Amino acid sequence: MKVYDKLYINGAWVAPVGKGMIDATCASTEEVVTRIPEGVKEDADRAVAAARAAFDTWSRTSIAERAAVLEKIAAGMEARKKDVALAIATEVGMPFKMANAIQASLPIGAAKTYAELLKTYAFEEQIGSSLVVREPIGVVAAITPWNFPINQIMLKVAPALAAGCTVVLKPSEVAPTTAFILAEVLHEIGLPPGVFNLVTGFGPVVGEALAAHPDVDMVSFTGSTRAGRRVAEVAAQTVKRVALELGGKSPHVILEDADLEKAVKAGVNECYLNSGQACIAPTRMLAPKSKYEEVVKLAKAAAESFTVGDPINGDVKLGPLISAVQRDRVVGYIEKGIAEGARLVTGGPEKPEGLDKGYYVKPTVFADVNNDMTIAREEIFGPVLTIIPFDDEQDAVRIANDTIYGLGGNVWAGTKEHGIEVAKRIRTGQISVNGGRYNPLAPFGGYKQSGLGREAGKFGLEEFLEVKSLQL
Repeated sequence: MKVYDKLYINGAWVAPVGKGMIDATCASTEEVVTRIPEGVKEDADRAVAAARAAFDTWSRTSIAERAAVLEKIAAGMEARKKDVALAIATEVGMPFKMANAIQASLPIGAAKTYAELLKTYAFEEQIGSSLVVREPIGVVAAITPWNFPINQIMLKVAPALAAGCTVVLKPSEVAPTTAFILAEVLHEIGLPPGVFNLVTGFGPVVGEALAAHPDVDMVSFTGSTRAGRRVAEVAAQTVKRVALELGGKSPHVILEDADLEKAVKAGVNECYLNSGQACIAPTRMLAPKSKYEEVVKLAKAAAESFTVGDPINGDVKLGPLISAVQRDRVVGYIEKGIAEGARLVTGGPEKPEGLDKGYYVKPTVFADVNNDMTIAREEIFGPVLTIIPFDDEQDAVRIANDTIYGLGGNVWAGTKEHGIEVAKRIRTGQISVNGGRYNPLAPFGGYKQSGLGREAGKFGLEEFLEVKSLQL
């Protein structure tokens, strides 16, 4: 078991004020594998004070200096890549090979992206008789989730540092190891004291203390919509900027002229990525009634091709969920789907065979789902796909938009042009056409109750900047 008994504040590993400890478990064995400090409000206050004191100097560093720091972060995380992947496979449950290729690689790419972006981004522009400048917003509280822990951390920390902000990070207590790895890397590269601070603890204590703190200028939060509402409510008392990346119930729209086999396989693969523990997962597959049973058949075959098992030592496509709480929640949704009359095509609420230990759930597909069912409306966060029929394109767009969420989505069509035409009608922050690949430079964020603001690329940098006009 790995024990972290200190917080990282003002450039040093320090004993917390809080005396409690929090245990994180291995998703495949249910054993405690990590123990971290249960920080309290006083710990958050110390970290904010350090970040505030460091801001004036850090905000005035040159672009070249900040770019060099980001390049060192990328190199440091590259050196720790296997450690990151193993932590993800252990705590989150994503199979190691996948964790290495995705979860350990994306944050390295993000640090490199912002190092390069700094070299070309225009922080000043002349508009008539005014000089418009973009300046760092100040002290940033970054509150991050457990499903893609280090990726979501880096999508906040890298642009915040690039902008000239200082940071206090409160990572998820359920999957904390990668946050400590990042802190170790930042310490090793000699980041000035107070520029980055790490405080662990529970959201209602440390998270709320940061959101409420008058010396925090911005809160960047990724997590559930329910928790995001609370963060916004608390932060509003001091009128600070809030960026929220929240839940989703993304549609995967398969049009009449689409290549069904490719479209269905892609939809199932994306829905089950990270055992379905992804806010952008396309969990609602919308299929034309004329081809509905063919889509169901293809989805069943694709789901049943997913091997389930040990994410660390096994050659599997699907690992466990992160915790007993999450497993029970997902099983509850599967039982609800059956009770509400959806047709269980494959999977179900029972444990996968031969996997008595670990938080495993069978890859599950429901057909004959209407968009009013609970499993079609609420974010499940597990390997559960619902297949919903539609009459025509107008009906498909209506169903796709009939949700409180608007984070992601996919459209599959016979041509790219046809797919773009329909994709533009779906109210969501990011949408792929015919399997368009993830672009780390493109903005990511949601419409409606999926959030506020954007992450990644130039748009992600601008979240951490204030705009000032100098009248000349």
